[in-house]
Amino acid sequence: MRWTLITAVAPVAWGTNYYVTHEFLPAGHPLYGAVIRALPAGVLLLALCRERPHGSWWWKSLVLGVLNMGAFFALVYLAAQLLPTSLASTIMANSPLVMMLIAWALVAERPQLPHLIGAGLGVGGVCLMLLAGATSIDPLGVLASVAAMVMSSWGYILAKRWSREVNVLASTSWQLIAGGLVLLPLAVVMEGAPPALGIPAVLGFGYVTVVATALAFVVWFAGLRHLPAATVGLVGLLNPVTGVLLGTMIAGESLTFRQLCGLALVLTGILLGQPVARRVRCAPATR
Repeated sequence: MRWTLITAVAPVAWGTNYYVTHEFLPAGHPLYGAVIRALPAGVLLLALCRERPHGSWWWKSLVLGVLNMGAFFALVYLAAQLLPTSLASTIMANSPLVMMLIAWALVAERPQLPHLIGAGLGVGGVCLMLLAGATSIDPLGVLASVAAMVMSSWGYILAKRWSREVNVLASTSWQLIAGGLVLLPLAVVMEGAPPALGIPAVLGFGYVTVVATALAFVVWFAGLRHLPAATVGLVGLLNPVTGVLLGTMIAGESLTFRQLCGLALVLTGILLGQPVARRVRCAPATR
């Protein structure tokens, strides 16, 4: 349970990131936003671990940086522009199921029945909390959201597979730097000059960089190192839950009965996904 609580810091921080991005960060610069989010966070972690890539980690950092940060950040921004937040979040909520399947193939973690039931309850709960009637659906936005979900799920399991080779601070820093460097030339070509940042934007980026990126990804990858991928994926459902609760608190509104039912389903799904400690039978002592 200790590692579950530590891992939960990541989706909760990502859930608050929606509000900070919407309220304080400049609109119309998704690529620069992703670069400013990733590169400083990676440099900060690199300064803490003081370890550079070696051997195969040069190309592994690039692969993970693209899957988990670079392409993922860009696709999430694109999906946010083309889809209602509720629909994009609901699509991303399917990531526990995708992570289970990929983990089965790559790291031989066979999904257990409680994990599958928990994923079903969690996805259903997110749908109850977020989906409210018909919404306009942009096929490109759906494609971007699905691509982001699949790419990041694949990247997380690859990171888990390779995690024993280096410490988590180092591997996270290399991924963030690689992802930011991949996005930087695209940002220059597609968005021109960087956006002007006022004090609110600087403070907002400070929070996003330190808390919602550096800290969040370190605890997320640490959780993947110590927990089954299915458990970590289910803990990730706290992301949309945090977004709903934060939005409700800020708007001063109470949760609807439908949202409360959805919240209960999500939390039940997360609890079902917790690893059960195996009981060790000790032979009776001989006298």
